Amino acid sequence: MCGRFAQYQGLADYLAELNAEQDVISGYDNVPIARYNVAPSTKVHMLHGEARGIQLGAVRWGWAPHWAKANLPPAINARVETVASGKYFRAIWPHRALVMADGWYEWVKDDAGPLKKQPYFIKLKRGAPMFFAALGQYPIDDGEEREGDGLVIITQPSDGDMLAIHDRQPVVLPPDAARRWIDPDLTSAQAEELAQTQGLTADAFTWHPVSKAVGNVKHDSSELIQPIAPPEP
Repeated sequence: MCGRFAQYQGLADYLAELNAEQDVISGYDNVPIARYNVAPSTKVHMLHGEARGIQLGAVRWGWAPHWAKANLPPAINARVETVASGKYFRAIWPHRALVMADGWYEWVKDDAGPLKKQPYFIKLKRGAPMFFAALGQYPIDDGEEREGDGLVIITQPSDGDMLAIHDRQPVVLPPDAARRWIDPDLTSAQAEELAQTQGLTADAFTWHPVSKAVGNVKHDSSELIQPIAPPEP
C-alpha cells in the first residue's frame, strides 16, 4: 500500500456505516472532513474501543517504538502476516483502532518508463465508507496527547485483478468485523485471526486512474478522486 488515502465524509457518515452512533462516548458532528490527499505524518481521524464505548480521536499517521533508530522514518504500515508476532509493533499490538476512509491511492509503474507512474484511486464497489484495521499509541479516556503517539495501518497481500495495481492493500474490514476489531474484550489470538481472515478481497473494490496532481501533498481537493482517461498502452 502506498502512503495516501482519502477521508472526506463527516464523522456521522462513518459511524452510521459502522452502526455505532449510540456507542460513541465522545462528541462529534457531521461536518465533512474534506481531505482527499491524506499523507503520512499528518493527523487522521480514527476510532478505538474502550470499556465505556467507542472513542473518536485524531492521531498522527506514523509510529515507531522508542528504541527505533532516530534517523529512520516512522512506520506507516504493518504487515498482517507478522504484526502480531514481530518485535517492532509489540507495544501497540493490543491497541487496535480503525481508520475511516473513502478510498486509497496506488501508483502503477509504466513498463515503457519505470520512472513514470500512474496513480489510481481505489474504493468499494458499493461506494460506502471503509475501515482500515490499524494499531497505535494514542490518548485513552480523553487523556493528554503524548510524545510518540501515532498509528500504523495494517496491510495484506493483494489478490486477483488488484495485483495489476499493487501487490499489497490495506486490511479493509466489513462493518461487523470492524466493530469486533475494536472490541476491548477481543483476545490477542482472536484479533490476529480476524485481521488475517476478514480483510476484503479484490472483488469488493473498483479503481480508476486519477490526476498525477495527487503526488503533491499541496493538492487536496475533490478533483483528485475524479476519473481521467485511462493511460495509453
